[in-house]
Amino acid sequence: MNNVKIEPFKVIGIAVRTTNENNQAAQDIPVLWEKLMKENIVENIPNKIDNAIYSIYTDYEKDHTKPYTTLLGCKVENLDIIPEGMIGKSFEGGNYVKFTPKGNLAEDLVINEWIKIWNMDLERIFTADFEIYGEKAQNPSDAEVDILIAVK
Repeated sequence: MNNVKIEPFKVIGIAVRTTNENNQAAQDIPVLWEKLMKENIVENIPNKIDNAIYSIYTDYEKDHTKPYTTLLGCKVENLDIIPEGMIGKSFEGGNYVKFTPKGNLAEDLVINEWIKIWNMDLERIFTADFEIYGEKAQNPSDAEVDILIAVK
């Protein structure tokens, strides 16, 4: 884990309002990923900077135990054109702690890292936390995913 400064950025994609209560997110988020893949959402996002997929957790009601929005999409140059059925959102960036788990995505690589993060004392500010699935995440059995947590 290391401290990084994130510059402001914009994302276009699809979103769902969910919660970790009653394992709701464990049902909602895979459905959102399935939609992203089946409907070729990534290919239809205009003004993409690259093809890395961002999984962003934002609009927290309080913290990770209360409702929040999950947005799956790509970083874009601007929000001038937002296709129907998608949303565009700007993020302020700021101070983050970066975790980079490596291993098999099918073996709960990411959720296991989140469980560790939830149990850490990080001075989280719950503005926007996110995962980046870039080139190093293309091989699901030997993936590397960046997880960035907003902190004071």
